[in-house]
Amino acid sequence: MCPVALEIGSLCIRWYGVMAAIGFLTASFLLEKNRNFANLSKDQCGTMLIIALVAGIVGARIFYVVQFFHFYRDDLIRIFFIHEGGLVFYGGFLLAMLLVILYTRKNNLDTMRVLDVFSPAMAAAHAAGRIGCFLNGCCFGRATKSFWGVTAPENTLLYELTGGQPVHPVQLLEAGENILICIFLCWLIRKTSRGITFASYITIYGILRCFNETLRGDNVLYGGLTPAQWIGILLITAGSGLLYYFWRNEKKA
Repeated sequence: MCPVALEIGSLCIRWYGVMAAIGFLTASFLLEKNRNFANLSKDQCGTMLIIALVAGIVGARIFYVVQFFHFYRDDLIRIFFIHEGGLVFYGGFLLAMLLVILYTRKNNLDTMRVLDVFSPAMAAAHAAGRIGCFLNGCCFGRATKSFWGVTAPENTLLYELTGGQPVHPVQLLEAGENILICIFLCWLIRKTSRGITFASYITIYGILRCFNETLRGDNVLYGGLTPAQWIGILLITAGSGLLYYFWRNEKKA
């Protein structure tokens, strides 16, 4: 866990930003490789990528600030300190997906096929972001005595929050899961028809996220579940329904 990648005088480059940039570049590469499956031009692909990037950051930050507003109540300017961390994937995912859907409708594109193309790109970007979370010390796991537990460096906020105890490296677990999801989706989009790749993505991720939340140490519970678990359940339900619908249509075809 090392938040700062490079520091020269007043210049400070944080790993969180570096990994976000790597995630963006990886997503760009995958969109370029898969855009033909949705008949997207380079311009359309680039426009939607920028829309998804901006919406992802804004939505993820809004979700985090709303969930943990007590951290910012007395110092509202810190809401804009994104470099410190504090992004919730689901907030960014939902807002980015909404704006991409609106763009496809406005430009008469096949919405579901576009979402298929975006799915492996989102998984790859998310994997890079989670590595950034680990290096930044945010989105941390609960205390554990397992061999894979990691301890934050002394004199860091995470060390104080965890009392110096080893915690689950849940960020790296989720990064690895997203890499595997990305590989699977890149294969799946070439083998199936519209909608199945996106439906598989939200279903699989929803299941894994619900499990991962049991290892988290930084979330509050609402009705016995974390906010991410409630959203995960909705994604599993919606994804399963979409999978049934599109698989049935594929068999009929």
